[in-house]
Amino acid sequence: MINYLYQEQNWQSQLSDLITDPLELLEQLRLSPEQLLSGAILASEQFKLRVPRAFVGKMVTGDPLDPLLLQVLPHHLELEEHPGFVTDPLAEENANQQPGVLHKYKSRFLLTLTGACAVHCRYCFRRHFPYQENLPKNEDWLNIKAYLESQSDINEVILSGGDPLTLSNRKLALWIERLESIPQLKFLRIHSRVPVVIPNRVDEALISILKNSRLRIILVIHSNHASELDDFTCSRLKELTQQHITVLNQAVLLKGVNNSAQVLTDLSYRLFDAGVMPYYLHVLDKVKGAHHFDLMPDSIDLIYKDVLANLPGYLVPKLVREIAGEKNKTPLFGVSTY
Repeated sequence: MINYLYQEQNWQSQLSDLITDPLELLEQLRLSPEQLLSGAILASEQFKLRVPRAFVGKMVTGDPLDPLLLQVLPHHLELEEHPGFVTDPLAEENANQQPGVLHKYKSRFLLTLTGACAVHCRYCFRRHFPYQENLPKNEDWLNIKAYLESQSDINEVILSGGDPLTLSNRKLALWIERLESIPQLKFLRIHSRVPVVIPNRVDEALISILKNSRLRIILVIHSNHASELDDFTCSRLKELTQQHITVLNQAVLLKGVNNSAQVLTDLSYRLFDAGVMPYYLHVLDKVKGAHHFDLMPDSIDLIYKDVLANLPGYLVPKLVREIAGEKNKTPLFGVSTY
């Protein structure tokens, strides 16, 4: 397995040695170039392939329908236009108060510190987001601080992106220290897929930063399939929970990847093995280029009904959709239209 070759490498080395060529990815998995249907290369030019080699090591060699591969391999269907699938499905441009700042919810404030990700998920709702125009610089901190202090209802900051755990420990610690200086803040939530695709990111320095913060830290990882959570990945996640850091998971319901009650059941149990609690199961955000992952509402209801029957309540993620302009995630089970 390719994965074992990278367990001893530090995470920075893995982050700088990503597979970005679709043909190389297919070669690693012993798949023929014909698996790249016409238009897939163009799709990759529009939204570049990025995938860590350690994550590729979790894929099944020779299987063109591997659920991990389908999440990252460019597809010609991304080039199709579909009504309702747009570049900004959550209308985040309207919530973009200043560089780095997205304020959509009353008590929560989202801070995008980077546009970089360790992996480009083909269904990403921010695949068209203008990161370069929105990244905060060091000199923007005073404006961000002033905005936070002007909004007395805010008690939590969410680090998102891009992926905040692509930042160095030094830079991450700097921003956490800045946020700690604001008395009204109580919670810091970090949304990241990096611990799943590069588990070595959970190193001693990161754990120290998180466990020693005065803020209550909640790390929300992103895993869609139990195959992403091999024993090595689970061991790294357990190191976080053993330090009393809350770790939750959010998944996205994706056609061809996890649109099965059994797959979602297996995911919840595997997360629990790693000390991670299922949090959200998102219905696909209607972002341009991701229509081929979409599911019909009736199908979603049937899948989720079976998940409820399969799992104890504490392992059932909340089925939700984020609707532009709403002040919270919208629960969906039993709703006739999504």
